[in-house]
Amino acid sequence: MPQTVPCDLSLIEPMLDSLADVPGSLIAILQETQEAYGYLPMDAMEHIAQRTGTPIATIVGVATFYAQFRLEPVGKYLIMLCQGTACHVNGSELISAAISDELGIEDGQTTEDGLFSLKHVACLGCCSLSPVMMINGQTYGSLTPDKAKKILRGLAAQEQEGGASA
Repeated sequence: MPQTVPCDLSLIEPMLDSLADVPGSLIAILQETQEAYGYLPMDAMEHIAQRTGTPIATIVGVATFYAQFRLEPVGKYLIMLCQGTACHVNGSELISAAISDELGIEDGQTTEDGLFSLKHVACLGCCSLSPVMMINGQTYGSLTPDKAKKILRGLAAQEQEGGASA
């Protein structure tokens, strides 16, 4: 789990003050920690272990068991590409190939510039819009390979113009 810069542990202190001694709160603590940093830095997990009295092996075990947790930073734009049945039947594999072609990354990877990360997900619950992807909470449906590439190019262009959110 590479981590280049120590994280600011003060970001999770208020949450730990309220949850560290609450039995059964480890998943909630990890969720809040990931919300604060965008992933689970090892420094933060070690700090959680100290504050809760939970062995670090248990914390890392929980973090690696549940798919919701990330142990590496993600790009500024997290692309969640639905792989559910409706999306699969309607061409999600073609959308995945188009995204990979456009960005040079595969599922689970981040572009070298740190701008985009791609994650295949089981279902986004937007079957009537299939195939669908979500980028930073915004849903894009009825995708074609060209439409997906156009969306990504638009986000990249916004970044070059001074940065905007999805």
